[in-house]
Amino acid sequence: MTDLHQPQRDWATTFDHTEDDYAQNAPEIWDDLRNRCPVAHGDSHGGVWFPSRHEDVSAIANDTERYSSEGIIVSVFKPEGLAPMGYAPPITADPPFHQGARRLLLPAFSPKAVDKLQQATHETCQKLLDDLLADGASTADAAVQYAQHIPVRVIAHMLGVPEEDGDKFRVFIHRILEKPGTYADQVAPEDTLFHYIFTTMAERQNEAPRDDLIGYLMSYRDEDGNPLPSDQILGTIGLLIVAGIDTTWSAIGASLWHLAQHRGDRERLLEDPSLMTFAVEEFLRFYAPVTMARIAKEDLLIGETQIKARDWLLLAFPSANRDPEAFEDADRFMIDRQRNRHLAFGLGIHRCVGSNLARMELRTALEEWLTRIPHFELTNPDEVRWSTGQVRGPRELPVRILKSNPAASTN
Repeated sequence: MTDLHQPQRDWATTFDHTEDDYAQNAPEIWDDLRNRCPVAHGDSHGGVWFPSRHEDVSAIANDTERYSSEGIIVSVFKPEGLAPMGYAPPITADPPFHQGARRLLLPAFSPKAVDKLQQATHETCQKLLDDLLADGASTADAAVQYAQHIPVRVIAHMLGVPEEDGDKFRVFIHRILEKPGTYADQVAPEDTLFHYIFTTMAERQNEAPRDDLIGYLMSYRDEDGNPLPSDQILGTIGLLIVAGIDTTWSAIGASLWHLAQHRGDRERLLEDPSLMTFAVEEFLRFYAPVTMARIAKEDLLIGETQIKARDWLLLAFPSANRDPEAFEDADRFMIDRQRNRHLAFGLGIHRCVGSNLARMELRTALEEWLTRIPHFELTNPDEVRWSTGQVRGPRELPVRILKSNPAASTN
């Protein structure tokens, strides 16, 4: 693992969230920056600012007058002139367009709608565990063989696309979120997310609307009988594929990473399943996967730091969730934490519309895993690989499956 304190790297002035050493050491870097340089900067990707304190992150997230969401993934290809809709509404939409775009999706992600998906999600997790345990192996990759498949299958079901397209989704996510801009000149048009969605929509153009999200978006008519613009449909489907998958599998993987190392927390969940409600919220706080971006609309100050119009800013929700000014014992994972107003799903008008679904998937994935694999540990902590980019979670998570509870633990 890279040494956080290597002298040649000062994260306050050379910040880059796409570096492997950032991914491996992010919590320590956040702590250092909050104490020493609460608004870090780096020249990569055309220049980006990284406010790390809860107070600053909250203020920016709630300020739609001075910050635009038309670009939410930092890249050298900075969007311009796409407001108010952006390229993936509603997450890239500014007021006044945002409200209608968000309202459009609320029925599909309501508690009632998510409840209907719960049994299928349980069955998905059970099938994955059947496959993982089928050959009696004593080791497995909890990310590659389990966590990364769950939201892929849930979102594929919701959209009405083949489950086997999950392999394509993983490629799209890697290019867009882990290494933004890197593959710009290396990918054939027919291998892009845009082409995948455009082709899917074209295939359905002359069909009767199906009872799925794509069918809903394509058949939707406003009060005047007008359909949604094709760009809005395409962008919203793209949002669901990218943001609805990587974020959740990262949360599931990080939670399993924690439980693999903390026998005491595993035992408490096994002995008292009612604690899972609190545990899910603490997993979301402590291992919040998402860092969102904004573009400054004008010159402004964050504390004493001068931000120029059109500068990138990263909203470090994971760092804000560990700020001792906002949370008691912020650097301590408390499985029964009672007061937990975390920012894992963001805040303000862009608070995640899929939060009900993400919570259900995380809870179901953990409950099913612990039912079948109550005792497990990391095979080697140094073999765990965390993703780079704006969504952080274990991409490789090798674990050893234990027949009985180990005699020692770390808590």
